[in-house]
Amino acid sequence: MSKTPWDKEAAARVQSAAARNPDSASAQDKLDREAQSQADKNENEDQDDNR
Repeated sequence: MSKTPWDKEAAARVQSAAARNPDSASAQDKLDREAQSQADKNENEDQDDNR
C-alpha cells in the first residue's frame, strides 16, 4: 500500500480531531503536529518543483 503525502486539508482534519478529543491516540502521539509539519514540507517541495 502506498502512502499519500500529507496536505494542508488532511493536517487540518487531524488537528481538529485532536483538539476536540485531547485524550485520543492521535492527540497523545502528537500526530497533529507531525501532520502539519509534513504538510508544510510537502507544500514547500511542490513550490520548488514549480520553479
